[in-house]
Amino acid sequence: MNKQLSLNPNKLVAYLQKPCNAFTKADIMDFVRDNGIRMVNFMYPAGDGRLKTLNFVINSEAYLDAILTCGERVDGSSLFPFIEAGSSDLYVLPRFSTAFVDPFAEIPTLSMLCSYFNKDGMPLESSPENTLRKACRAFHEVTSMDFEAMGELEYYVIAPDSGMFAATDQKGYHESAPYAKFNEFRTQCMAYIAQAGGQIKYGHSEVGNFTIDGRVYEQNEIEFLPVPAEEAADQLMIAKWIIRNLAYQHGYDITFAPKITAGKAGSGLHIHMRIVKDGQNQMLDGGVLSATARKAIAGMMQLAPSITAFGNTNPTSYFRLVPHQEAPTNICWGDRNRSVLVRVPLGWAAKSDMCQLANPLEAASHYDTTQKQTVEMRSPDGSADIYQLIAGLAVACRHGFEIANALEIAERTYVNVNIHQKEHADKLSSLACLPDSCEASADCLERQRAVFEEHNVFSPAMIDGIIKRLRSYGDRTLRADIDGNQEEMLKLVHRYFHCG
Repeated sequence: MNKQLSLNPNKLVAYLQKPCNAFTKADIMDFVRDNGIRMVNFMYPAGDGRLKTLNFVINSEAYLDAILTCGERVDGSSLFPFIEAGSSDLYVLPRFSTAFVDPFAEIPTLSMLCSYFNKDGMPLESSPENTLRKACRAFHEVTSMDFEAMGELEYYVIAPDSGMFAATDQKGYHESAPYAKFNEFRTQCMAYIAQAGGQIKYGHSEVGNFTIDGRVYEQNEIEFLPVPAEEAADQLMIAKWIIRNLAYQHGYDITFAPKITAGKAGSGLHIHMRIVKDGQNQMLDGGVLSATARKAIAGMMQLAPSITAFGNTNPTSYFRLVPHQEAPTNICWGDRNRSVLVRVPLGWAAKSDMCQLANPLEAASHYDTTQKQTVEMRSPDGSADIYQLIAGLAVACRHGFEIANALEIAERTYVNVNIHQKEHADKLSSLACLPDSCEASADCLERQRAVFEEHNVFSPAMIDGIIKRLRSYGDRTLRADIDGNQEEMLKLVHRYFHCG
């Protein structure tokens, strides 16, 4: 028995003694038969960014084989705005690698994420997961490398205020209990996400905490490990579903909304990326950021204005992306710099053996820390369509390899200072800005759409739909119109409270 697989929290991995990406239909049927599974759930993302669910009772082994092989029909016009009711039938087919035991079901249930197929039995061009798959394939075809990603999932837990051990307002970063009230809830979420296949790096309380009308709002974060980008999106989707379901069981409310109220920390969905070839991270070269990484960053610098169309999708997004706050508004990048759009985090590039220094009894570790280096896009938030967002980032990073002056763009947009300090006003004024509304994001996507449509990644119908939805908000001057009007701001927050 493989000890590493036996310790895996996903029950199928431990039982079948193989990693998720090696699951077959026979494996699924064996697990169902041997573990008393009575129901199967198909789950799939829709146009509103949420997972939808179709339940099956396992009537017989033949019926189980049929649904695993053939999938089922669904009404696409009820799932996506771009599908007409007159020709709305779609197929959903389970992806066996995503199977997990539903932690909330009273009846033993196996859940799987699905892919969409059209009437001809081909992958649906504009479906979320297929768009990301095409983006990753195009990235590999252009660069001969693979695109990996992971997310930092921030959210607020909201519950009645007990009045005990009051947290310090806006000082919740990595706070311990009892000042942080929902650490136990977060760790339970993490355990369930891991059981569902999520590769978690860590979790902690975040900066935001405050009390309004007798309810405490506490910000938390769960951060994932880099995995192939398609898996990263699946894991974030399942994680949001798990956090909401567990909160419902506890009587808590949850929001991934980008902004709750003025003057308090908003929630982002930072995406870290790395580029891999033959299993080796390509982000460093001799301990410094590689040309490969800088080309990818240059692509993000070029397409940053339109990436907001995928990552910041309702008007409250642009109350988080305001000047002189920690969320970025200018198109630039830098090392360990939280005032920039794309940050190069501290990457264990130092030559010292810190483990041995902290633990003198340890021998030299010789650990390959280059695998840990990523770059981080800081503009997206919880309103994002996760598949579209990560696909857009894959397109942007690929674009950096397709333009001749990528390294020059990277050099020009690099900053090594806090651009919001007065003494750096000249540098700030030289930098382009992100859009300040959904309508402005739509304009940027319209101008840059050709890049996203190259290699048949984003379908024209999908781009048209995104632009139409963003323009429907009519929010071009909204931020200025309600500046300082807390009542109108709270109405807006309430309207988009359960985004994404």
